[in-house]
Amino acid sequence: MDLTVGFDLDMTLIDSRPGIRAAYRALAAETGAYIDADAAVTRLGPPLEQELGLWFPAAEVPAMADRYREIYPGHAIAPTPALPGAREAVEAVRALGGRAIVVTAKHEPNARLHLAHLGIEPDAVVGWLWAEAKAVALREYGAQVYVGDHVGDVRGARTAGALSVAVPTGPCPAEELRAAGADVVLPDLTALPEWLAAYVATEQAGRAGRAEQAEAAGAAEPATA
Repeated sequence: MDLTVGFDLDMTLIDSRPGIRAAYRALAAETGAYIDADAAVTRLGPPLEQELGLWFPAAEVPAMADRYREIYPGHAIAPTPALPGAREAVEAVRALGGRAIVVTAKHEPNARLHLAHLGIEPDAVVGWLWAEAKAVALREYGAQVYVGDHVGDVRGARTAGALSVAVPTGPCPAEELRAAGADVVLPDLTALPEWLAAYVATEQAGRAGRAEQAEAAGAAEPATA
């Protein structure tokens, strides 16, 4: 099979809480606004503007979002680690002959900076997509599987017709991910390589079985004069 697996970024591949906390604190110091950075990092997943709307008047949010993204590289990249199993999960896709793509709501240039800093090398990175909108990129790349930590990721996978694999490493517990419709819930990414190998083997066996059935059905058709 032509395997393509999509991954979310924040709290799926990377623990972005330390970096995002630092960026919010820098923005607060620069603007004089109060931002509870510790609370903000418990709500990662939705677009930045949603969180900024809690701390700034609506009219100021676009400018504050632009400024946050500008200062982000200087504050957020270095403190942000990969989550356990992240590199191995991406490598497992390649070991099976597939493509690994990252589809995230994050500003795409900053997403690329994180991945480069951590030595994680997907085949493609697509930013600025949240929840159902992630289906645009997942369909474009023909992803059969999308791995994420948020109920928004589950919705994106289901909208794209991809298998939703969820990990409760972000703000959503396993029960909430299952209730949202996740097809598979793993404890974290360290479990993905084994699950993915079994998934691919099952898919290949299913295709072989269907091909044999089709061949047998064709051989059984009566000849026509």
